[in-house]
Amino acid sequence: MDSTGLNITGRVVIRNNRIYRNDVVVFETGEDQSLPDFLRAAYDHFSGHYPKFHKMDHLSKLGWLAAEALLQHRPFTGYAPEQVGLILANRSASLDTDLRYFDSIKEFPSPALFVYTLANIVMGEISIRHGFKGENAFFTSDTYDEALLMNYTKQLLTEGAVSAVLCGWVEVMGSEYEVILHQVEGIQ
Repeated sequence: MDSTGLNITGRVVIRNNRIYRNDVVVFETGEDQSLPDFLRAAYDHFSGHYPKFHKMDHLSKLGWLAAEALLQHRPFTGYAPEQVGLILANRSASLDTDLRYFDSIKEFPSPALFVYTLANIVMGEISIRHGFKGENAFFTSDTYDEALLMNYTKQLLTEGAVSAVLCGWVEVMGSEYEVILHQVEGIQ
């Protein structure tokens, strides 16, 4: 439980080619490895059995991997799909993919990239994989505002809109990225 009274049952952080679950490194590669190579290696480590992963943009892959690393360890069990919410935020929305899409239209527009020109698509990818159908929101902010995310999560739980929430920060721009994802179940 944290200072807001929320029951945080798990946390994943992804940065510098490392994945931490509850402050323990559970996967890492050399820091010189490119983001696409790191994402592929992490996918092979945690899943390797979800072909749609290869079509996702970097933002969706990061969010999907964080959810996978967290929920494989401690899944949301005992909740109906409508009882699990998803609240995410980042700084760049889908700008990383937007720029790559803009470059592709100089020759032939890539429909595969166009699909990911909305930041909330990462939420769809996580929800499809894990069957979430509860309340969801995607915020943009200059910095990681944990208080905003936790207060919003607490409000959803207090009002009974959901019983559990996956919430956090999923940011990527070029080769810079960071994910901080919390698993929250109920209020103490």
